[in-house]
Amino acid sequence: MGEVVYDQREVKRSRYAVATVFAVHGAVTGSFATRVPWIQDHASVSAGQLGLALAFPAIGASVAMPLAGSVSHRFGARAALRGLIALWTLALTLPALAPNLVTLCMALFVYGATAGMADVAMNALGVEIESLLDKSIMSGLHGMWSAGALVGSAAGTVAAHLGSDARLHHALAAVALTLIGVAACQWVLDLRPTEDEEPPPRFALPPKSALLIGAIGFCAVFAEGASLDWSAVYLRDVLDSSAGVAAASTTGFTLTMAIARFAGDAVVDRFGPVRTVRVSGALATLGALLVVVAQNAPMAMAGFALLGLGIAVVVPLCFAAAGRSGPNPSQAIAGVATITYTSGLIAPSAIGAVADATSLVTSFVLVTVLTLGLASFANVLRASGRTAGGKASPADAPVPDRRP
Repeated sequence: MGEVVYDQREVKRSRYAVATVFAVHGAVTGSFATRVPWIQDHASVSAGQLGLALAFPAIGASVAMPLAGSVSHRFGARAALRGLIALWTLALTLPALAPNLVTLCMALFVYGATAGMADVAMNALGVEIESLLDKSIMSGLHGMWSAGALVGSAAGTVAAHLGSDARLHHALAAVALTLIGVAACQWVLDLRPTEDEEPPPRFALPPKSALLIGAIGFCAVFAEGASLDWSAVYLRDVLDSSAGVAAASTTGFTLTMAIARFAGDAVVDRFGPVRTVRVSGALATLGALLVVVAQNAPMAMAGFALLGLGIAVVVPLCFAAAGRSGPNPSQAIAGVATITYTSGLIAPSAIGAVADATSLVTSFVLVTVLTLGLASFANVLRASGRTAGGKASPADAPVPDRRP
């Protein structure tokens, strides 16, 4: 991007605008997730067919995310984010309209593609604002995503309880979220490339700089997906807990994850990304071990809560590191996002496959190994050149700052 000096008030205002976009993005996800049963009934698909259809958002995202960099280069950060977030919010209406499996898969492909491109654009802009502010903000931005998802799911729960038609619910939600998202984009920085900056390729494989960083994100998202989808089942089937206690384990996991994300920026500014991820990985590993050896529900619930606490800031730090790891931040961020989306896609089914072959306890031994990788390979985040907050950490190798 151009060598432009921005007023700090303008940068701070842009930070809040991008935080709003993160919340809108999360709200779309929460709104959709709560109405999946209605969508399944409307499309008349079986559980197996629904599982197939729900793979298409990740497929669409993986295909489309590498295109986000060229969109931002051509139209500028503000216009690109405005257009992509609007496409994403409006795509919320599509799945509920699908009358059969084929159209549902097509709708979810578009839904995932727009989600992925908007994801890359808002994370890339978040990294740029973080550089300009010279302090960590990525964890808080992802915390806003979690808050938006909670609001969207709460509204969806009410709509489902009232028996409302998901087509109407999602249409109203899409209009409201589009208006909020587009309005917020008016206040983001309009970062643009310099005249001599080469446009990124329209489609490119993830750069090498993103692969190792993406591997860290893969481990964190795998543990997240496993915990979200299987924590309640684990307590019910392994520890013979009641439905209410089992559900509370998932709530505890999501709660500690959200709290840690909002508190994460201060921790990163103090200790740097490498030390933060080392400690986070240790906490997540301890949590996974507690789950594996748990003899009662409270012990397992404590383990899942520690897992949420430990993995919360890892993905935001991976995006921040990717944004400073090479000459093309959007391409690197798209690469990391592709890897993490893939992890989120395969984690639930991988846990189920291992559980079928052995046991659910053994499945979480795999999660323990992956969380141990977070602590072991945290040095990869030194590729950022600075901490996620922009301040040099004794644990991080000093590399000149780069502001595209």
